[in-house]
Amino acid sequence: MRVPLDPEMFDPVCPSDLSPIRVGDKWGGMIIRCLEHGPRRFSELRVPLRGITAKVLTGSLRKLERDGLVRRTAYAGAAPRVEYELTPLGRSLLGPLDVACEWAWRNLDALLDAREAVPGPEAARG
Repeated sequence: MRVPLDPEMFDPVCPSDLSPIRVGDKWGGMIIRCLEHGPRRFSELRVPLRGITAKVLTGSLRKLERDGLVRRTAYAGAAPRVEYELTPLGRSLLGPLDVACEWAWRNLDALLDAREAVPGPEAARG
């Protein structure tokens, strides 16, 4: 039995949305972190990624699979299931993700200040 993912794995003020360093899309790096310790089912991934919709998670997983970072395995049987796991290429991103996360935390104030200084597209609509 594997240890469940921590629902509080990602701090609500996690700078992943602020970081200009992305893997695939906004959710890619967090999905890779969720798969760091072994395969996970779709429903398991939704626990710490509670801000993601099923449609967006599906799309992100497909992009990561297309890029060779995640492997999708379907198991047949009385209770069919699908699991996602990191490929060796995906696993090779864990070190660079550590560096990117540390950089984002060190520069969080500057990133927040920059975002507040430049109005987003919604401000232009009035």
